[in-house]
Amino acid sequence: MSFMDTPSSLASVIIIGAGISGISAAKVLAENGVRDVLILEATDRIGGRIRKESFGGVSVELGAGWIAGVGGKEPNPVWELASQFDLRTCFSDYSNARYNIYDRSGKIIPSGLAADAYKKAVDSAIQKLKSLETNHDDEICKAIEVPPSPKTPIELAIDFILHDFEMAEVEPISTYVDFGEREFLVADERGYEHLLYKMAEEFLYTCKGKILDNRLKFDKVVREVQHSRNGVVVKTEDGSVYEANYLVVSASIGVLQSSLISFKPSLPRWKTEAIHKCDVIVYTKIFLKFPRCFWPCGPGKEFFIYAHERRGYYTFWQHMENAYPGSNLLVVTLTNGESKRVEAQSDQETLEEAMSVLRDMFGSDIPDATDILVPKWWNNPFQRGSYSNYPIISNNQLAQNIKAPVGRIFFTGEHTSEKFSGYVHGGYLAGIDTSRSLLEEMKKEKERQKENPSFLSKVSNLHKCDIPNQFYLSIPEAIL
Repeated sequence: MSFMDTPSSLASVIIIGAGISGISAAKVLAENGVRDVLILEATDRIGGRIRKESFGGVSVELGAGWIAGVGGKEPNPVWELASQFDLRTCFSDYSNARYNIYDRSGKIIPSGLAADAYKKAVDSAIQKLKSLETNHDDEICKAIEVPPSPKTPIELAIDFILHDFEMAEVEPISTYVDFGEREFLVADERGYEHLLYKMAEEFLYTCKGKILDNRLKFDKVVREVQHSRNGVVVKTEDGSVYEANYLVVSASIGVLQSSLISFKPSLPRWKTEAIHKCDVIVYTKIFLKFPRCFWPCGPGKEFFIYAHERRGYYTFWQHMENAYPGSNLLVVTLTNGESKRVEAQSDQETLEEAMSVLRDMFGSDIPDATDILVPKWWNNPFQRGSYSNYPIISNNQLAQNIKAPVGRIFFTGEHTSEKFSGYVHGGYLAGIDTSRSLLEEMKKEKERQKENPSFLSKVSNLHKCDIPNQFYLSIPEAIL
């Protein structure tokens, strides 16, 4: 009898979530002989925060859209996957955005003034970072003059693009240090998620591009996890119950901070405190379709900035002509408070706000948008945000506690990557790292079983079911 025929209620490992971390973790387990892995996905698709949607005649990426960190001495593993599977991408150059700053009268801020304002913003951010690094010493902290907060529209705009898009110029970021400073926009009709499907094909049964394997279950919203020394029991919203020896939780940090999944017994205090100390960034790309282009499309014009009295108010814009020529699409990025505000209002209200901003920049005679697409990452109960954001000054213990297993429950996701949190490659590498740690633990358990045969009988009693004994064991012979 094959695993496809065995009861779905029993597995060696259950994985919650079919995002890139969950898929990469399952793939490594399968490659090491752990075939009876069960993946429970709350939605009707794989990908998690990697999600495409058809809009304006092309595929747009609602969530992760770039492969960040390319061109360095060390290869970015996601870029390698993209190359392997011929994913179409376009180079993105953010450096010119600071020279395409429009004020509310439609005038572009002179390049010299923009450059000076940008340099001052970088210097200010570095000073603030130094003050944070030394805030444990009051005397040193007093000696450092903390610069004033940005106030003018141009200062606010540059502060937004600097901290929300170009933090690497203030603080070295491992992604760019290790993998290179170039970024590529995914512009493939198959979507960024194509990489996940190709990974899944390597260990799940597929037919004509569709996953038909019973080890991946869609529309399974996990609501309760019971765990003990002997195993885990997972209950879903539809009343299904699944048992396993181990559990891998790849839900986002936002979901872990919410009340969607309850743990019985509760997770220890050190774990929950660490989870709630990690910030969640909400990053919203709003897509607008127009009957024609009315914005500059020449070299260095892909990104442009709107300077407003309110920080982050429809500030960062991008046209999609480089990615999809003739698409007549604009994208404006909002974050955090503005993202949450927009999610709470109607798309029509958002459209009116965006059009008002565009008319400030390009004049009152520009055409109306014919369609708008507003993703809702914050109010999505299965996401609760876009990606994790560790405090600028934090000790390694916080990241270690978020990542650390609790008994038979292991945790993975971009938020568990100490070096690459917030990035797709962070989620990918985290899944691999977590599965390797789990394999090591499973091997140790097998050794304990050999030393203490009575332990095996306890595990067998936990999963009384009319299936071959091989499925009672956590470790397949392949990795002993």
